[in-house]
This record gives sequence, C-alpha cells and structure tokens, in this order.
Amino acid sequence: MTSVCWTDLGCRPYAETWALQHRLVAGLKAGDGPDRLLLVEHPPVLTLGRRTDAAHVLLDRPTLTARGYEVFEVERGGDVTYHGPGQLVAYPVLDLRRHRKDVRWFAATLLDSVVATVAACGVAARARTGVETGVWVPLTGGGEAKVASLGVRIEAWVTYHGVAINVTTDLSRFEVIVPCGLSGVRMASLATLPGTAVDLAAVRSAFVAAFGQAFGVTMVEDPGLAVGAPVTVAGGGTP
Repeated sequence: MTSVCWTDLGCRPYAETWALQHRLVAGLKAGDGPDRLLLVEHPPVLTLGRRTDAAHVLLDRPTLTARGYEVFEVERGGDVTYHGPGQLVAYPVLDLRRHRKDVRWFAATLLDSVVATVAACGVAARARTGVETGVWVPLTGGGEAKVASLGVRIEAWVTYHGVAINVTTDLSRFEVIVPCGLSGVRMASLATLPGTAVDLAAVRSAFVAAFGQAFGVTMVEDPGLAVGAPVTVAGGGTP
C-alpha cells in the first residue's frame, strides 16, 4: 500500500508553509521525496485565490494590516478565504501519478476526508461542489453553514494547497471578507455546534485517520520535517 508522510507543523506563518509546499512540489516533480500531508495552524491571514473578486475583500490593505491580518495572493483555485488560530489547515503534497491521475477524484476524496472527520466529531456534514465547494453542516435553527473550505492547485500531477476546517475558530474574523465569494454565507466552527466537544488535537488525529482511509494509503508520521526559511514564491506574490 502507498504511504503518505504526515507532519504536524504546529502554528506557523503562512509564508513559511507556502514556501515549504513549493519546495516539496519541486521535489516531487523531479521524482524526489515521499507524498506528504502537512497539518498546520496559521496566525490570522487572508489568501486570495486565482478567482478572487477584489470586491470580496471588504477593507483596504492598511486597515487589514492594522487589524492583524496578513494578505497573500496565491496560485490555488477559488476566491478569498481566512486562516487563523483554531483552524486545522491541511496541505496534501501528493504525486497523483502514484495514486490516480484525476483532478475531480482528488478534490472529491479530499472533501470526503473532511466529511468523515466531522462525522468522527459527532456532526453530520455533506460536501458540496461547484460554486459552493466545501463541507457544510446543518444549523439548529435551519439551513446550513460552511465548516470547511477547499482550494487546491495541481501542477504536473502534483497537488498542493488544500482544505481548512474551522474547529475553535473565531468566526468574527471572517467578517472582513465575503468568504469564498459566497454572499450571505454563514460560517461555522465545530466547537460552536450542539453536542460537540472538540479541540484541534482531536480533529487533527481524526483527519489523519480519515485521510488515510479515503485515499487508501498508510499514514506515517514524520515529525522531523525541516520547514526551512521563507522564500520568494514565483507566480503568487512575495511572502
């Protein structure tokens, strides 16, 4: 069975892990290194995907900086999203030539991993695709809210960027954007849903298990991955 090395990076600046992804992607393109799953928590940051509408960022850059947000224009798909404390961000860096050369399969399987993770926390969820791509949970008063967002990039069959699951996230931090470009969307975090008592460590463990099962791989922990220093990333801006 194919294996994937997973690493808990703890809380890391966005630029640092973005640069790490680029280094690992370059290695896989050259046929060097294992498939990896990076798990991380970021300080407050907005990332603007390739389809971001500038109107979906509701404050100007100086005001965002004053409020403690970093801002990066990145090469993943999708619109603007927020990463911050209490959120589990998962970056699979996989060579799909070792798995299945199918972009839709990869995205759907990654969303399935999140749905199974949320189920392990006692919450029924469902994945949506199209303009509402992500994982959604029912609300007590009716309707649904988005608990996880997806935005990926695939180059030469090598994947990076990934998914973000709101665990104990301060949802007010999303108020400076139109999340994922969805006007009127409601965001949720697992900790605020009835009947859940979760923390980041528990969700991290559940996600690792769900990812392995969904992709049919053996998960091998690699706590010694060297992150390295941030570098300038071509094509997406300067970290």
